[in-house]
Amino acid sequence: MATTTAPQQAAPASPGPMKRIILIVLIAIIAAGAAGAGVWFFMSKRAPAAASAETASAPAPLAAPLFFPLESMTVNLQSDDGQQHFLRIGLTLKLTDAKTQQELTDHMPEVRSHILLALSNKHPDELAPLEGKRALATELRTLIEQPTDKGAAPIHVQDVLFTEFVVQ
Repeated sequence: MATTTAPQQAAPASPGPMKRIILIVLIAIIAAGAAGAGVWFFMSKRAPAAASAETASAPAPLAAPLFFPLESMTVNLQSDDGQQHFLRIGLTLKLTDAKTQQELTDHMPEVRSHILLALSNKHPDELAPLEGKRALATELRTLIEQPTDKGAAPIHVQDVLFTEFVVQ
């Protein structure tokens, strides 16, 4: 009996485990690159729109305040105990614009006179506590804001700041 051997068909070779790992890593890298490119593409399109939206909704920045220092003043204070008391005071005015500064400069002798008269009516005991100093700042602000010319608009002072305050 003759045996014939039929050509055996070779089984398809399965890829080795190393080839599978390389294929999976390659697919993962391509997917990550595509995701990164998509994120970059969409974010770069949105960034100018988001920046312009933030700019449009943000309020306009306030103008920087203008600080106007006055020369130091020394004044005699009222005293009930018979002793001489002095106040040496330095003031800086916080203003909103240069126009107000110019108005104050033009009328500075009158402004200083009003301040000196108001200070000379104070007692040392009034000025010692913190609340006394705050009340004085408010009083001086109101005094400075009063128009010096009849019919003129009042001057707007944001704040009166003490740069020197010595009571003796």
